[in-house]
Amino acid sequence: MAGEINWDANGLAPAIVQDEKTKQVLMLAYMSAEALAKTMETGIAHFWSRRREKLWIKGETSGNRQRVREIKYDCDGDTILLLVDPQGPACHTGEVSCFYRSLGTAEKG
Repeated sequence: MAGEINWDANGLAPAIVQDEKTKQVLMLAYMSAEALAKTMETGIAHFWSRRREKLWIKGETSGNRQRVREIKYDCDGDTILLLVDPQGPACHTGEVSCFYRSLGTAEKG
């Protein structure tokens, strides 16, 4: 499957993480081919940290792992979607989703 992903110039692709049951978007992270392979091998979400420049397992310090139920990718092959069973909050703030803040609604056009 990694060969079907169009990795960016840094060898990464954005990965959207969605709760399999509720369909709530939990977070956005980046995956490398290695992160994708580890995720497929273990069933636990692995990502590439752009800040730390290393592979990391979601929940390695908090215990809030994400058990991956299905992996999909978009029509252009440049974005990955992980459908997960979250084992706790996705956000480092303790929120269920990293998308808990709002800029309001768009004007009707």
